[in-house]
Amino acid sequence: MFRGHFPHTLDSKGRVSLPSRFREVLTAEGDSRFVLTPSPFDPCLHLYPMRAWEEFERKVDALPSLDRTTTLFRRLYVSAAVECELDSAGRVLVPPGLRQHARLEKDVMWAGMGRKLELWSKQDFENTLKASLEDQEALRRAMEQLQL
Repeated sequence: MFRGHFPHTLDSKGRVSLPSRFREVLTAEGDSRFVLTPSPFDPCLHLYPMRAWEEFERKVDALPSLDRTTTLFRRLYVSAAVECELDSAGRVLVPPGLRQHARLEKDVMWAGMGRKLELWSKQDFENTLKASLEDQEALRRAMEQLQL
């Protein structure tokens, strides 16, 4: 499981180091391949280990194929996904279109989200956390309903 958040820097070629703790989780099953895809709700990217992505795709494939919402989701999330692999230095090369979606320039933030990671511009991540603090009461009620 991916936990914690770590600031890093994107280089001029669009590469960013994956924190060593996250590299260990990613490669624990002997596969350093992963999928990057744009979040449909936030200006960030999602990184899934390949096996987790394949499991996710199976769930999406089971959804009704003629449902408009499902089709839109597939277009925005699944079709935009890019298969990647860590380079020998433990870096992720983020394609230009995905960098643009997440507004990644220099300072970035990796956020562990359980089975996947998020990659944010550091400023957007901090702004999102501030906005989230304003919604704490609604979050508390939702977590209570989920019995968490």
